[in-house]
Amino acid sequence: MNASVANLRTLVLNADMQPVSWAPLSIWSWQDALVALLKGRVYPVASYDDVRVHSADKTYEVPSVVALKAYHRRKSIAFTRYHVFLRDEFTCQYCGEKGLAKDLTFDHVTPRSKGGQTTWKNIVTCCQRDNLLKADMTAKQAGLKLRRAPFEPTPYQLDTIARRLPQANSELHKTWNDFLYWDAELEG
Repeated sequence: MNASVANLRTLVLNADMQPVSWAPLSIWSWQDALVALLKGRVYPVASYDDVRVHSADKTYEVPSVVALKAYHRRKSIAFTRYHVFLRDEFTCQYCGEKGLAKDLTFDHVTPRSKGGQTTWKNIVTCCQRDNLLKADMTAKQAGLKLRRAPFEPTPYQLDTIARRLPQANSELHKTWNDFLYWDAELEG
């Protein structure tokens, strides 16, 4: 197997032909996708052009897009730093400054020293400047105003936000475009 094949990935669609997840985008290694295909768990939708892998007696196209045979409904979202940033649209919830994940942190609305828990409803995205300013105080004590109360997002809410964010074009294969941009305006 050459190095270019080793790095290929497969977009995973739900049974309704929409990505299983936008946050993050539902992607498997091509090897996992091929195994799922051979076990009958997914349908092939698109393959990489002129990319094949071989077993002792068979040749297989490498899938670039597959669709689950059974619809998968996500009921909840994992409580992760990325998902908190995504819920808050990578925006400080005190000053409104947008940033990259590496420039952001999170803040306990009710400080832990005052009984605040590390939960969806007490954590917000925060720029480093406001986090240092707020320190171990409430927003009111620090002279800050919370722009929006934190909440536990649904999978639908996070996917809606993620769809609005630009995807790094270098990460997307051309066969994925038809499944990622259904609501994009058509060129006239």
